[in-house]
Amino acid sequence: MTTVSASSPRVIDLSHTIEAGLVTYPGLPAPTITPHLTREDSRSKYAPGTEFAMDIITMIGNTGTYLDAPYHRYDDGGDLASLDLSSLVGLRAEVFHLRGAWRAEHRGIDADALVDRDLSGAAVLLDTGWDEHFGTPEYGRGAPFLTEGGARHLAAAGVGLVGIDSLNIDDTESGGERPAHSILLAAGIHVVEHLTHLDAVPSQGARFTAAPPAVRGFGTFPVRAFATVGDAH
Repeated sequence: MTTVSASSPRVIDLSHTIEAGLVTYPGLPAPTITPHLTREDSRSKYAPGTEFAMDIITMIGNTGTYLDAPYHRYDDGGDLASLDLSSLVGLRAEVFHLRGAWRAEHRGIDADALVDRDLSGAAVLLDTGWDEHFGTPEYGRGAPFLTEGGARHLAAAGVGLVGIDSLNIDDTESGGERPAHSILLAAGIHVVEHLTHLDAVPSQGARFTAAPPAVRGFGTFPVRAFATVGDAH
């Protein structure tokens, strides 16, 4: 297990870049970006030498790296606008690095892979390395996931958030059941999917942030997820 000591703070971007045509989840629509006001057109509206661009993006909330609030799964669950910022910003990160030999032998991340840590209130981040396939057909097949037993273990441990660098927190190839979503979101535990670069985050000692906009009546939306490593003081 690697840890960090006090040092100059370092910020690690854990989000995929959103652009027109991006395929995040096979079968879901890709975002489109169109101009509302071009720089050329704006020149007639402002003083000489002053110009602006205003653009429109149309996308499903499940685009890029995104957070699921309870409302995503439950009609009476909290929506994005209800989330307490303290539950999204500067969370103690507990990263489980599950690449290499582990991933070669497993798809499902069960409770036995998540032991021997104090996880209460933490952002548990599952580093499987599956982000290497993001944007390719391979990303949608055979992806790692959190098992029902793993989800129950994390909920019982009182975690604050669970993130994964894979297609889904659940096994999408086993039918329509979604036990990890159901268990975690019922417990008020945020879920962040499609993370990237988790290999750059130490197992312990980092802080994790993933805050979506406060959209009322919405259950999932892209975030700029990042880890801060080192002592800021």
